[in-house]
Amino acid sequence: MGRTIAILVFDGAEEMDFVGPWEVLAAAAEPVPGDRVLLIAESREPVTCEKGLRVLPDATYDDAPAPDVILLPGGSGARREIANPATVDWLQRVAPGCDWVTSVCTGAFLLLGSGLAKGRRITTHHDFLDDLRAMSGATVVEGQRFVRDGNVVSAGGVMSGIEMSLWLVRTLYGPEAEAHTRSYIAYDHPPRDAVPGG
Repeated sequence: MGRTIAILVFDGAEEMDFVGPWEVLAAAAEPVPGDRVLLIAESREPVTCEKGLRVLPDATYDDAPAPDVILLPGGSGARREIANPATVDWLQRVAPGCDWVTSVCTGAFLLLGSGLAKGRRITTHHDFLDDLRAMSGATVVEGQRFVRDGNVVSAGGVMSGIEMSLWLVRTLYGPEAEAHTRSYIAYDHPPRDAVPGG
């Protein structure tokens, strides 16, 4: 049985918070028999993201396979989903069986609001650090691209979400898979060949 990487999507999800990691993780999972990256939502209806991109979920809370990894994107919808019992119930039900529970940007609010980051060290986008601290229940770290506390990993924003996903590829699939994925997405940070003013 292959590994399932579940990326939660919902109305108001920030596009790049999940599309970037989806590309990274799907590129690494593709050559591994049985491994898959799935978009999970409450229903199979189209999801309208923060900037208007519409996506179709692969599975719902009711029919999704048990995930090995969960990724929670940010966006205004992440904070609204804290009040959605269906989302919180699904997360609380499946997270204990996951190897990794992750968030990108303000997805950390849902991570904490659903109880998955209680007592952990987490981070979020630099503009929302104080708001996350105000929720209480976790130690909010600033100045880090992503933070790992046990099997909970949170990334600060769009680019750090990609970096966290590359770290996850290395952790799940090994350094060769990470190097291949970096090459495939042409990811070079910091840039080695940047030309000032060029």
